Amino acid sequence: MASHSDTLVVFFGATAGANGGKLGSDEREIILLVWQIVDLHEKKVGKLHRCLVKPDTLELTDQCKEETGLTLDDLIKAEPLDKALQQFQQSVSSEVKCLGRSSYTLCVNSPLIIRQTLHPEASKKNLVLPACFFSFVDVTKEFHKCCPNAGPVQKLTLPSMLEYVSLPAESEQLMGVKEVRSMVQLTLCILAEPHNHTFSCVETVKYKFDSGTCSKTEPVDSETVIRARGLPWQSSDQDIARFFKGLNIARGGVALCLNAQGRRNGEALVRFINSEHRDLALERHKHHMGSRYIEVYKATGEEFLKIAGGTSNEVAQFLSKENQVIVRMRGLPFTATHQEVLAFLGPESPVTDGAEGLLFVKYPDGRPTGDAFVLFSCEEYAQNALKRHKQILGKRYIELFRSTAAEVQQVLNRYMSTPLISTLPPSPIVPVPVLASPSFLSSASSTRDCVRLRGLPYTAGIEDILEFMGEHTVDIKPHGVHMVLNQQGRPSGDAFIQMKSPDRAFMVSQKCHKKTMKDRYVEVFQCSTEEMSIVLMGGTLNRSGLSPPPCKLPCLSPPTAYAAFPTPPALLSEAALYQPPLLAAPRPHQTTTHSPAHALAYYPPQPHLYMNMNMNYTAYYPSPPVSPSTVSYFAAPPGAVAAAVAAQPHPAAAASPVLPQPGALVRMQGLPYNTGVKDILSFFQGYQYAPDEYSGVVQMNEQARSLIQPKEWLCL
Repeated sequence: MASHSDTLVVFFGATAGANGGKLGSDEREIILLVWQIVDLHEKKVGKLHRCLVKPDTLELTDQCKEETGLTLDDLIKAEPLDKALQQFQQSVSSEVKCLGRSSYTLCVNSPLIIRQTLHPEASKKNLVLPACFFSFVDVTKEFHKCCPNAGPVQKLTLPSMLEYVSLPAESEQLMGVKEVRSMVQLTLCILAEPHNHTFSCVETVKYKFDSGTCSKTEPVDSETVIRARGLPWQSSDQDIARFFKGLNIARGGVALCLNAQGRRNGEALVRFINSEHRDLALERHKHHMGSRYIEVYKATGEEFLKIAGGTSNEVAQFLSKENQVIVRMRGLPFTATHQEVLAFLGPESPVTDGAEGLLFVKYPDGRPTGDAFVLFSCEEYAQNALKRHKQILGKRYIELFRSTAAEVQQVLNRYMSTPLISTLPPSPIVPVPVLASPSFLSSASSTRDCVRLRGLPYTAGIEDILEFMGEHTVDIKPHGVHMVLNQQGRPSGDAFIQMKSPDRAFMVSQKCHKKTMKDRYVEVFQCSTEEMSIVLMGGTLNRSGLSPPPCKLPCLSPPTAYAAFPTPPALLSEAALYQPPLLAAPRPHQTTTHSPAHALAYYPPQPHLYMNMNMNYTAYYPSPPVSPSTVSYFAAPPGAVAAAVAAQPHPAAAASPVLPQPGALVRMQGLPYNTGVKDILSFFQGYQYAPDEYSGVVQMNEQARSLIQPKEWLCL
């Protein structure tokens, strides 16, 4: 008998869409329930019940109509799901009581009807399921345990199991009735001699998601992790667990992902208790959370640990309290104290253990970040706190939203480790071009020993690229994989890889072109470092060839103020002039002792190329040292040298209020889109211009910028 029951309720269900092995994969509603009781003591069966269910959306697929034989007219007269479940519970309870038994357990042919259909639909309709639907036995798994030689459990079907034990196939053709009668036959067969089987493998469905922490040293099986994308930004771990209702998520197994600014990016990594539940989760790809569909993909244990794993004792102690609701506060004044935050939340939302229930997030040097996490003992207190969203504390409005244990760990990891943007531009006082070629990146060459990968998933990393290239990874030069980031420091979908020879690069471009990476095909083009530089500057490279960037000023030269800093001729070539910053912080090449096949030999710790025509220096410094030049690839001269240049005599020094520098350029940003040349000249009234005042002004409508070439150098 089942481990805690003396009767089985053989149970079957069908939906208005896909059934069988795809049951529940299309989010269609339940339209049919069939059940029959089996007395495990007397080996007797009760009455067979068949109940139609009226769905909210009265629509049946053609396949459903053919398989079930039902029509819309049949369903219109039926009861909705909540009424049908009440009828089921009353009927079963009454019959079990008549048999003199005290308990019962559901018996199904597949967990899909319970995990993929009944629980998700009840969750969406806010229905409270009876306790009997949170545990069940699978007749297929029980049969395999009883008759292991019948074949793999994945290939067992009701007809094949009946045939194995020499039972006749069920002649009934009515869907639901046929399946239930077949399951009853199998159950009675394995209960009797010579099998004498005992139903003991009871599967359970978790009532709720258990939050918790995860250590970076904890092993996480990659076959249990998925990535969910497209989540509403305000989603909590409980919301995500509700989306996967019916499947058992591991303790603390929901990790919300954050972007470079520390905000949620609409993705989450979810860890399930085993691979079976992970596979069922993948079947919910493009199911809906409210009005949004959610994409579900495979992920790895390493990705989960990177997001959710931590080593901070402070976080572990903060999260050690069980069953606490976590709220994140963002935008706090840097001077805010525990008492001020508690007063802000008010007496109607008391914090667990007072000040000990507050965790301020700080930088490694102890400076506050403006973030804090708060623990509440119940949902009511948390909801009262959330009502203060965007209310004022001091002179700042505070953002409050639901959070998770994994997010606490991730935020602490982010702030306590390296900065968000770990590659900074060279110091503005260094008298060398910002575009100094990294020593591990060879100088511009026409040798086509590189490949460009275009269309990479934005979540792709170095490891994904190495896996994508497969056997060709052995032909990559040491530190030869370079990810390309956009101006915001985010992945651009491009990568450049240096191969050991042009032949190897050609082979990769032929073998890997349009090969799939994470459900996206990736284009692979052979190129040279010279072509690579032009592409980074804005040119195009595809199978049709190379197109230069749309530059209209091929004859511009750097401002003469930088003539005091000699530059190698190679860096002043036309290609060099129009290259964007390739690597913000070059890393010296180091001879590696690793095997060529070792993953660490292919890239440095920060292998990032920036596809960035105008680097935003304000992201790194309070204000730019000088206005960017026309080419904008040169660092500012040291203060002492600039002063020496300013002290040089110049004929127009007395007449001009600016630093004497004939032929220099001025860059203007933030112009109105309807600005004309005359407006610009009027703005510079009082300064001297080139003889042809209009030839010195070039308008760039795309970014609303203008460049003017006066006779004197002006810093704005």
